[in-house]
Amino acid sequence: MKSKIEILRDKIELGKQGGGPKRIEAQHKKGKLTARERVELLMDPGSFEEIGALVTHRTIEFGMADQQFYGDGVITGYGTVNGRLTYVFAQDFTVFGGALSETHAEKICKIMDMAMKNGAPMVGLNDSGGARIQEGVRSLGGYADIFYRNVQSSGVIPQISAVMGPCAGGAVYSPAMTDFTIMVEGTSYMFVTGPNVVKTVTNEEVSFEELGGASTHSTKSGVTHLTAVNDVDCINQVKKLLSYMPQNCEDVLPKIPYEFGDEVREELESIVPESASVPYDIREVIIGICDRESFYEVHKDFAENIVVGFARLAGRSVGIVANQPMSLAGVLDIHSSVKGARFTRFCDCFNIPLLVLVDVPGFLPGTDQEWNGIITNGAKLLYALSEATVPRVTVITRKAYGGAYDVMNSKHIGADMNYAWPSAEIAVMGAKGASEIIFKKEISEAADPAAKLIEKEKEYAELFANPYMAAERGFIDEVIEPRDTRRKLIKAFAMLENKVQKRPRRKHGNIPL
Repeated sequence: MKSKIEILRDKIELGKQGGGPKRIEAQHKKGKLTARERVELLMDPGSFEEIGALVTHRTIEFGMADQQFYGDGVITGYGTVNGRLTYVFAQDFTVFGGALSETHAEKICKIMDMAMKNGAPMVGLNDSGGARIQEGVRSLGGYADIFYRNVQSSGVIPQISAVMGPCAGGAVYSPAMTDFTIMVEGTSYMFVTGPNVVKTVTNEEVSFEELGGASTHSTKSGVTHLTAVNDVDCINQVKKLLSYMPQNCEDVLPKIPYEFGDEVREELESIVPESASVPYDIREVIIGICDRESFYEVHKDFAENIVVGFARLAGRSVGIVANQPMSLAGVLDIHSSVKGARFTRFCDCFNIPLLVLVDVPGFLPGTDQEWNGIITNGAKLLYALSEATVPRVTVITRKAYGGAYDVMNSKHIGADMNYAWPSAEIAVMGAKGASEIIFKKEISEAADPAAKLIEKEKEYAELFANPYMAAERGFIDEVIEPRDTRRKLIKAFAMLENKVQKRPRRKHGNIPL
C-alpha cells in the first residue's frame, strides 16, 4: 500500500503531465511550449511556487465527471523575475484546449487578488479556446470575475498579457484591459467573432491570421503592443518590459548601475536637417539621448508617426513620446494621439518620468480624420499629458506648429522643463502658409507675386521660425545645443525626482473617450 506521501507525490506528478504526452507532443508540433515550460522560462530558476495544483472542475454534465485533470487547465503561482516578486497564470491548452471553467477562473482570480494585496506585477500567459461550454453561465461569470479584477488592478500593479495561442470571444477583453499585450507570430490570434461568424454575418472570407493574427493587431488595430517570433522571444519580452517598471504604483523605479562620463553626445549635432521639409528618424535622437542600448520601443508598427517606448537616463527608467518625421512628417492623427495618450497614462500610473520630443507640423487634415473624431481623439493626448503628475520634460527639435505645439507637453499644460534646439520653429504654422494669409493683399498686388511671397516668407521665418520668441516669454526654459541634451536631461530629471503635485479633489476626471 502506498504511503500518504507517495499518494501526494503521485497526484502532483499527474498534475504536471497536463493533458498527457500526446497532447503535449501536439503542442510542441505547433511550435508552442507547454504552459509549465512557459512559466519555468519566465521565472528565475527554482523560484516558482505553484498554487492550486490539485484543483479540479465541478461539472458532472455531458460526461465531464469522467474527465478530471489536476489544475483544471491553468497553472497559477508566484516567483521572481529578475529577482523581483511576480505573479503568473498560464493557461494549459493540453487540458480542454485551455477552456475557462468556473474553477479555472477562480484560480486566476485568487492569484490576481494576491498580486494586488502584495503589490507585485501580474503576468497572464493566454492560450485558450474560450469559455468551457459544458458549464454555460458559470464560465461566463468566471470571465466577468477576471475582468473586474483587471479594472481594480489597473494603475495599482503592472499587468502584462502574453497571447501565446487562441484568445477569442469574451476572453479578449482581459488582455485589452491590461497595460501591455504581446502576441506570438503565426501561433496566436485574437478576435471577438471568428472567421465563420464573420462569413455568416457579412459574407466576408477571412482567415484566422488575417482577422486576428499578430501582424493584423500590431499594424492595423493597435490591439497588441509587441509581437514575438516564438514563445521564447515572447517570454523574454515580458521580462524586458518588467525591467523598466516599478512593482506597483507606490514603489520606486528600478535603477541599474551607471557611471558618469558619457553625457555629451556629438552625434546629436548632425541629425536634424537644415531644411524643415527633409525627414529624419527621431529614433536617432532618442538613441543619442538615452543610455546605450536602453531604448525599448512599444507599438512600433502602429501609428508610426509617433514613437513611444521605454529607455534609461543615467540608469533610471523614463517613458518617451516622440513625433516621427519619417512618417507623415510627424503629424498628429487619430491613431497616434490615442497611442501617445495610452502610453502617457501608463507612465503616469507608475511614476515613470516622461520625456517628450517634439517635431510636429500640426494635426492631420481631411474628412476621414474629422468624421472619425480627430477632435475627441486628439483631446485624449492633450488630456493625458495635462493630467500627468510625473516629472515631464520636453525637447523641441524642429517644428512645433499650431495647436499641436500646445498638446505636445508644452509649458502651458504643466510641463516641468522645456528645452528647444536652435533648429526649433515655434509658430502657429509654417512660414509659407502664414505669409500667404498675413500678406495676402500685398502679394496679390505685387508686380511679381511669387517673388513677393518669397520675400514675405523669409521675413516671417526670421521673426517666428526660431525658438527665441518663446524663450523670451519663458515658454521655453532654455535653448540648448543638441550635443548637451543628454546632460541637461539627466540633471533635469534628477532635480525633479522628488516632485510632488496634487490633483484637484474629485472622484476622477472624464477623459474624452
